[in-house]
Amino acid sequence: MTGDQSRGHLSMLAASIMWGAMAPISKFVMSAGTVGSIVVTDVRIFGAAVLFWLFSPFAPKEKVDRKDYLRLFGAAMFAIVLNQGVYITGVSMTSPVDASIITTSLPIVTMILAAFFLKEPITSKKAAGVFLGACGALLLVFGNRIMPGAHAVQTQSGDSNVWGDLLCLFAQCSYATYLVIFKDLIARYSPVTLMKWMFTFASLIMMPFTAGKFLSEPWAELPLDQIAGLAFILFCGTFLCYLLVPVGQKTLRPTLVAMYNYVQPVVATFIAVLWGMDSFNIIKLLAIILVFSGVLLVNRSKSRADVLREEKSKAHIG
Repeated sequence: MTGDQSRGHLSMLAASIMWGAMAPISKFVMSAGTVGSIVVTDVRIFGAAVLFWLFSPFAPKEKVDRKDYLRLFGAAMFAIVLNQGVYITGVSMTSPVDASIITTSLPIVTMILAAFFLKEPITSKKAAGVFLGACGALLLVFGNRIMPGAHAVQTQSGDSNVWGDLLCLFAQCSYATYLVIFKDLIARYSPVTLMKWMFTFASLIMMPFTAGKFLSEPWAELPLDQIAGLAFILFCGTFLCYLLVPVGQKTLRPTLVAMYNYVQPVVATFIAVLWGMDSFNIIKLLAIILVFSGVLLVNRSKSRADVLREEKSKAHIG
């Protein structure tokens, strides 16, 4: 493993930990009923755009090629608007369990798209890694239901809804498309330049639909703990995460980047146990082992470059 790849893994791990922590924190913020899901989304998008512009003077200066602005707009649509906005709408319509299950589709969809567009091989090791990670994530979702003596999982958002499920699936497909289609764009610019423009375009798209709700929110009445939660969601769960993720995207294959999606429920479960919202058991331990084993297998699977090198070597020997 090269130094750049190590940095890529550390960046993705750090981002996944913060995203995992954001799940219970977001639930805490929205549970009071004052701040809704759309406002939380606006805080992330509008706030991140401001933070990236404030941070950009301290980053290396880059000139964006004029033809890339349209692609940055497209990247903002797939990675931010259609991913974040559609997913939150889907979660509000269906059960949290369904939404958690559907998020496990990201590495699978990414693997298929990468094979189709980037000609990345679907090796047995890669497929096994994705399968193991999915099994681990699903065990975390259903662990309390299958563990003898454990309490049943109670959902807070009602029963399953096919339209909500489809929206959650669409959100995963949207982000998988971003990981694959815009990989060359991600490699071309620094994370600050990339995210500065992507969140700016996302803000412009969202503003006509949600700005009124955002401005009418009674911000002065929010208690300090909810403000602190929103600050974590904005600075750690959005700004830092989207600063770190492109570092991983530059050096790691799209399927491997998507595999870190399985780390998020592990972190969310760990925090829930610490907060007394859940208990630790052998099922959760097995799930964590499966998740990280899956990431390891995908990391060790052959990339397209590896296959091409092997073919050239065989041709040379022959």
